[in-house]
Amino acid sequence: MDRLAAFTRLVRAVACAAKISYPLAELNDLLASASGPDIEALPDPRLEDPYRANYVAAMVELVAHKAGVLPPAWTATVTPLEAPVFIDPSLNLRAHLLTASPPPFRRRNIFIDSSVGDRV
Repeated sequence: MDRLAAFTRLVRAVACAAKISYPLAELNDLLASASGPDIEALPDPRLEDPYRANYVAAMVELVAHKAGVLPPAWTATVTPLEAPVFIDPSLNLRAHLLTASPPPFRRRNIFIDSSVGDRV
């Protein structure tokens, strides 16, 4: 299966999964091994859920930066979340997450402690 088809399949899984961590982990693996041209050619996932749309857009923006290419234009059309979302609700971790989250995630108001290519 080619990368574009795999991306589309995984985005569909992200869109409908009750627990998105598994399809996001698979998407992470796919994006971590993608080349610059692969990243530039990724299609708009058109995710309706704002959190999921922002999470996927942030992942794509991060790998584009790492590959030294511009992210696909559709990432700029995903409006950042209005309220911050922390991957862990603990107040003790918020300060850490505010500084450790990769810039594309912070810009989209998503605070995590690992990113594309990392495993928890």
